[in-house]
Amino acid sequence: QVQLVESGGGMVQAGNSLRLSCGSSGRTFSGYNLGWFRQAPGKEREFVAGIRWSGPETRYADSVKGRFTISRDNAKNTVYLQMNSLNPEDTAVYYCAAGGWGINPSVYTYWGQGTQVTVSS
Repeated sequence: QVQLVESGGGMVQAGNSLRLSCGSSGRTFSGYNLGWFRQAPGKEREFVAGIRWSGPETRYADSVKGRFTISRDNAKNTVYLQMNSLNPEDTAVYYCAAGGWGINPSVYTYWGQGTQVTVSS
């Protein structure tokens, strides 16, 4: 069982940065692709970024390209989401997920509990 735990959320002003982290308290990430999703109030959960287990391949939603960077440290069993140039539209609960590869939440098997990111104008 992979138990994911996110951290690093908070409240920031527009233009600032945050770095989210996600670690596993159970099994390691070994063999799992990892992704970050977000869900704003009244909206569906949406894909933000993903990274392959093997190799450097990453994928981003158009809305965050050039501002967000996903990375992973397999030795530390941790995945990160560096978020720069934040704007109020980035306000959401951010979730870490492990499993398949793609933008559809259904391909991911394991999910964290989420961490709130609030960006004020």
